[in-house]
Amino acid sequence: MSNTTYTYDAELRVETGTGASRRLRREDKVPAILYGADKEALSLTFEHKDMIKAQEDEGFYTHILTLNVGGEKVEAILKDIQRHPFKPKLTHLDFQRVDATHKLVTKVPLHFIGEDKVTKLGATVVHQLTEVEISCLPKSLPEFIEVDVSDLVAGDSIHLTDLAFPKGVQSVELGKGEGHDQSIVTIKANKAAPTEDDASDAAE
Repeated sequence: MSNTTYTYDAELRVETGTGASRRLRREDKVPAILYGADKEALSLTFEHKDMIKAQEDEGFYTHILTLNVGGEKVEAILKDIQRHPFKPKLTHLDFQRVDATHKLVTKVPLHFIGEDKVTKLGATVVHQLTEVEISCLPKSLPEFIEVDVSDLVAGDSIHLTDLAFPKGVQSVELGKGEGHDQSIVTIKANKAAPTEDDASDAAE
C-alpha cells in the first residue's frame, strides 16, 4: 500500500451479513462495499492495519483511490467510514466507483489561512463549516478549498459565494438556489477583560 498513490489491496468477500462481518473484525479485517458506475455492488475486505494507517492521511478522504480487487484496479472515492464508538477500530467502509466521464459528488475540507493574524488583532475566528460538498469530474477533484481570513476584522464573515472554487468545480449547496449561501466563517471581537476601574464602578 502506498499513501503517495493511494492504492490499497482488497479481497472479494463471499459471506455477508452481521455474523460474517463480526468474524472478519475478529480477524482484524474491515468489511466494505464498493458500488456505483451502474455496476454490481461488491462486498470487500481490507486489512484493518492498512485502513487505520490510511485514514490518518487527509488525502484518503479527498483523493481518487485505486483499489486492487481480484487483480483488477478500480478507481473509487471514500463515501463513508464507520468507527467503533470507543475503540480505535474501523467497522465498515463505503466506496463509490469513479467514472471519468461522469461528475461525482463528494465533500472536501476547507483549509483556513491567516487565522493567526486575526487573533493577534484581538478577534476570534468562528467556523460554521469545516468542509464543503462539491460536484465535479474526477480529473478536477481538489484536495481542499482554501479560505483566506487574514484581512478580516470583527463583524466580517465569509459565505459560500465568497469562495474561489477551482475551474470545473461547483458547490452543491449553491446549486440548490437562493437561500443556500451558507456562512462558512465569522469573526467575533474578544470581550475585553475587566479593568480595576470597571470593578470599582460596578461596586459603586
